[in-house]
Amino acid sequence: MKIRKTPGRRPGYGRVFSLALMLAGSTVLTGCLHDDDDSSGSASASLDTNLFPADGQLEANIRRTTGGVPHITGANLASVAFGHGYAQAEDNLCLLAEAVVKARSERAKYFGPGVDDINIINDFSYKAQHILSGAETDYAALSQESKALVDGFSAGYNAYVNETDPADYPAECRNQPWVKAISPIDLLAHYRIVGQYASGALFATGAVFLAVPGEDPADAAPTPVIADAQMPQPDTVVQSARALASSRDSFQDMGLASNAWGIGKDMTEQGRGALLANPHFPYTGHRRLYQAHLTVPGYLNINGAGLLGTALPLINFNQNLTWSHTVSTSRRFTLYELTLKAGDNLTYIKDGEEKPITQETFQIEVNVGAPNPVVFERTFYFSEYGPMVSGNAITSGGLPKWGDAGTAYSYRDANANTGNLLDTWLGMSRASTLSEFQDVFRNCGTTLWVNSTYADDQGNAFYIDSSSVPNLSEKSIALINFKRSVSAAYAQLFDAGLTLLDGSESFDDWVEGECGGLVPYDQKPKLLRTDWVQNSNSSYWSTNPDQFLTGYSPMYGPENSEINPRTRLGITMLQNPTAAGMPGVTPPAGQDGKFSATDLINVIWNNRAWYAEQFLPELRERCGLIGATLVDGEDLSTACGVLDNWDGVYDKDSVGAHVFRVFIANYANSFDSDLTVPFNRDDPVNTPAEPSETGKGTASDVMLLALSQGVKALNSQGIALNATLGSVQYIRPSGDVPPGGTPVFQSVGIPWHGGDGNVDGAFNAIGVVTDQYAEDTRFPRIAPKVVPNTGRLSDGTVAGTEGWLIARGTSWHYGLEFTNNGPQAYGLVSYSQSSDSMSPFFLDQSQQFSDKQYRKLLFTEQEIEQNLITGGEQTINGSL
Repeated sequence: MKIRKTPGRRPGYGRVFSLALMLAGSTVLTGCLHDDDDSSGSASASLDTNLFPADGQLEANIRRTTGGVPHITGANLASVAFGHGYAQAEDNLCLLAEAVVKARSERAKYFGPGVDDINIINDFSYKAQHILSGAETDYAALSQESKALVDGFSAGYNAYVNETDPADYPAECRNQPWVKAISPIDLLAHYRIVGQYASGALFATGAVFLAVPGEDPADAAPTPVIADAQMPQPDTVVQSARALASSRDSFQDMGLASNAWGIGKDMTEQGRGALLANPHFPYTGHRRLYQAHLTVPGYLNINGAGLLGTALPLINFNQNLTWSHTVSTSRRFTLYELTLKAGDNLTYIKDGEEKPITQETFQIEVNVGAPNPVVFERTFYFSEYGPMVSGNAITSGGLPKWGDAGTAYSYRDANANTGNLLDTWLGMSRASTLSEFQDVFRNCGTTLWVNSTYADDQGNAFYIDSSSVPNLSEKSIALINFKRSVSAAYAQLFDAGLTLLDGSESFDDWVEGECGGLVPYDQKPKLLRTDWVQNSNSSYWSTNPDQFLTGYSPMYGPENSEINPRTRLGITMLQNPTAAGMPGVTPPAGQDGKFSATDLINVIWNNRAWYAEQFLPELRERCGLIGATLVDGEDLSTACGVLDNWDGVYDKDSVGAHVFRVFIANYANSFDSDLTVPFNRDDPVNTPAEPSETGKGTASDVMLLALSQGVKALNSQGIALNATLGSVQYIRPSGDVPPGGTPVFQSVGIPWHGGDGNVDGAFNAIGVVTDQYAEDTRFPRIAPKVVPNTGRLSDGTVAGTEGWLIARGTSWHYGLEFTNNGPQAYGLVSYSQSSDSMSPFFLDQSQQFSDKQYRKLLFTEQEIEQNLITGGEQTINGSL
């Protein structure tokens, strides 16, 4: 079907809110699915009109309110998803298009080999992980609900692509051949990558690529099918794969974090439930969160945000309940050591029987700047568990090469298939009671790699590790615990996130059970209370220290172990809701000790930090003792004076926060040796603690030496010790070029409040990112090089990145309470809705975040109508 274009479009965001649209108040667009998509099942005699239009005609009404938030209404789920896909494309077209290129293993085809041949390595790895081919299988088995969502979203995306002149696309993808219509299968392939962020994606940079019998580089090298003189050298691709695969030292760290509180009726002003949602995600790339309000009258009414490309919001609320997610400490894959048949690297022995290692051959295209691409071919290998991997590469030689010691390695991924991804979140979104919400997980729903923290209008606060976790037998778990206790090498692997199981015996296979190899609901860590539950990425066991959670599979994370500083601070604020923490700071719940929605958003923005509250008084005392005596050649008088007057928080007008940061970044290296009170499992919040008094107040004082090193770093960069935090800490997005281009800054710097969650122990956690590309993409960005042990202070070699250039942290965040009049919520998307630098929604909410000006999250018809932006309503039409 031809897409009818709306007249009056112009470059920049005016192409969305055109003059014609402003005058008319609405515009009618048409869109259709990719011609080769088959969704005929949706038109069967049993068609559910809540899901699909009876006549196959899609229609969505999109109303934009302040912040660019789309409120999308349709008569059925497919129509609402249609509007959602269209709106996301308006705001983030280039990111969505690049995500599909990645999922289709076409980066090398369009962007060339990439730095260190990463595009070749990724493309082949995703083929071996069956990202696209698996999506084809997933699509055939989708529920009708999921088909409605992916069919509709794809159609909406395509409508926008087809009705917009490629010359009017944002700078990153303007006139680019890789921006084109997509199929629902393409969208599902993207979901498979999202699902494997904490598992298979960790092996896609070389570990799968290098897995060949004997691990001979010559055998791992891709073979050119159609050669070209300019083609990449196959042996250099192998070298790059080995360097990339061995560069990861942790398979637990995803580079993501979050805070979430569920507050029960005992501690809320309204006597109902309340929620603090505070994901700490990248400000660039595919992991940006996008807010939308979706309504199908009588069927669905949710307001929240999801990762780009997801057809539903993932962290949201409805009339009766709300939830947020935090990255779990759980494990989502297991590594298997196979015992090979003597003299045969392609056969392994299991339970005394021979098992074949199978093979598949894949091809990719590589753009080398010639008229035609180079075609490369590679054979990959598979066990019954999944793709083979190079154990030698991922452990830098700790595990043997394939064939050495008669072993080889494979892995099984708990999130390899994500066909039920949307079913889980739709079930959560349509739930109206705690029991209905829990039923989603009783029925084997999974949130992939995150916990869920929940509150409702009945005053319940509920936590569950709802991630995908391998269901191991009691024998297998006992052996894991035993091997960790007797083998330092095994324990080291486990601590790095590699759960090594025995592939020669079936007892180490996952217990299939009711959830297809995943831990069922009754064995998941969970807690229901009427005061509070929380998670800030520490283990489930300390969800609420009044009721420790113990006795769960080690695959969920550690018990009786140290918790991170954000968790310590969060629990402290919950246990002491009327305590300010630092002089002049508003107590978390005000003077009444009861939380409201505005209290909760202000908890995020109070900018308290655990390490400042724990160590600043002691550091001030030692400063007073040292006086003007030099410490490691440095006069600390000015720094100590600044710290003495610092308000102890990380507001943008705070003076001294940056000095404390460079101090604590150094002093943290001495925690193990200098803190005198060890961790106590009965008091995880307040331990470890207490700096040693050895050399206290002298030139050999460990704390003062750490301050001296920090001051030297600031001086080396010409940063004044009495500078405000906002003058040296800021966001400044960059890009505006397609892959392979030279990025430019897209704005002046915007002062940013908050502190590093790991370095400062700040609850409002933000951070510097040194990657040269927007997260998960091949879009170049301007990134700093940093000084060690400073919380990532720029070393000044990259112009425009001086100080701390922030590019991750508090993102979509809100405080919500349920009242007699329904949910009341306040929050922001800190980096704003759109990644298009020409959009009015590119930095509008960013400035609000900088100024601590939250907005109400609009939910009722009256609120939406009162906050419509000029020309902000349109109706779009299409067909299935």
